[in-house]
Amino acid sequence: MNFQVGGGTTVILMSVRKGAPYADRTEDNGEILIYEGHDVPKNESPSPKTVDQPMTLPSGKLTQNGKFFQAAEAFKKGGLPELVKVYEKIKDGIWVYNGVFELIDAWVEESTLENRKVFKFKLNVTDKSINQKNKRVEELKDISHNRMIPTSVKLEVWKRDNGKCTQCGSDDNLHFDHILPFSKGGTSLRSDNIRLLCARHNLQKSSHII
Repeated sequence: MNFQVGGGTTVILMSVRKGAPYADRTEDNGEILIYEGHDVPKNESPSPKTVDQPMTLPSGKLTQNGKFFQAAEAFKKGGLPELVKVYEKIKDGIWVYNGVFELIDAWVEESTLENRKVFKFKLNVTDKSINQKNKRVEELKDISHNRMIPTSVKLEVWKRDNGKCTQCGSDDNLHFDHILPFSKGGTSLRSDNIRLLCARHNLQKSSHII
């Protein structure tokens, strides 16, 4: 998790795979993400999973957990939500873009499995996008990759499409695209409605069926 990297975009890397190091999960057909905070670094504790996740560093400055928590509290007090770009690990060495989410809540809870306190962050999918060039927030209509696709479907599509854009063969900056757009009733649950597109072809498509 990286809050406003270089003063700009906030990014999190998630995983719902079996054996993932953190207990991330999705709700409401992927429109809600519950993301777990990060542990203390191994250089501070030989057993990070036995130590409460920290709000602050030894210096007193906020950790990434603390920055995310502070942003969620600011939203609950009437501020604008922090926009977060979410990437998901679907297998070793393969990360996919899941879209932009709004950070809307945060809390600390007791982990019954590990007997310690962990942070939880609630994020809601949004049709907003972050313009990297001028850092503006823009409204995008019917961007289908903002609808989370189950990891099992992503893996099936990745294998079928050989990890390349089905339009140009690019293997860079790939997105999982709904052939029949989500906004028009297309499903996220079957691989026959999902394909790989590079970012350029995905954005060119918009909500049109090609």
